[in-house]
Amino acid sequence: MPVLSYQSTPFAMFLPMMIKWALNGFGRNQLQRFAELASPLIALYLRGKNYIDPIDNRGYRSLLPYGYVNPRPNALAPGSLSLERHRLLFLYLKEHTNLLREPLKVLHIAPEVCLRRALQKQNNLDYITADLCSPWAQYHFDAHAIPFKDETFDVVIANHLLEHVQDDLRVMSEFFRVMKIGGWGIFQVPLDEKLKHTQEDAFLESDELREKYFGQKDHVRQYGTDYLERLAYVGFDVKLLRLNKLSPNQDYTKYAVDPREPIIVCRK
Repeated sequence: MPVLSYQSTPFAMFLPMMIKWALNGFGRNQLQRFAELASPLIALYLRGKNYIDPIDNRGYRSLLPYGYVNPRPNALAPGSLSLERHRLLFLYLKEHTNLLREPLKVLHIAPEVCLRRALQKQNNLDYITADLCSPWAQYHFDAHAIPFKDETFDVVIANHLLEHVQDDLRVMSEFFRVMKIGGWGIFQVPLDEKLKHTQEDAFLESDELREKYFGQKDHVRQYGTDYLERLAYVGFDVKLLRLNKLSPNQDYTKYAVDPREPIIVCRK
């Protein structure tokens, strides 16, 4: 009797539709609660050697699809709940920064579950998490007015946040204000490198129009390559890096990431 591969099972074929339905039908906190309950069982079911999640070093024969509009195959690692961008960023942080080695005070706003779990275990870090409403964050505030003194943190991390906020320049200025001189930060956003100027329109009020023009119904802008200029405008020294340039001999396919994806690093 032939053995069915995971991809050919009914479970795998219906999974993209199920995930898309859940992403569009439930709030972030509800999704995270459900995912934390279900992920250990799914991780056990998918264990294998085709892919490695560098965040928790688990191996998988396949990863889960993920996406609000068009689910991407092999995107979500069920053990850590990491997506491609999270694994890419963790590889950069591990291999090309001092984050996991030196004593640092870190502010992580809108912390991703996978990165929060990993960084909380680091004894070298004074690690502080913050969010507008997430029950997993230590502090709750609006990033337009961060309630910490000037030059408090060595590192500030806030990924996929700025495309959601009303006044992104004000939030960037707050990141700059609370960062120590000599500190650094990473503020990843959905970046369209074919787009020269960021697109934003306050009159796009419907979910359908925001999804059409900004990629997601809760986004208020689509960043172009002038994103780097916006960060520099508030005072940052900005660099665009790519793992395929930093470590050209590394095999990234096993991590299910695109090493050509830009990583934006800001220094003060």
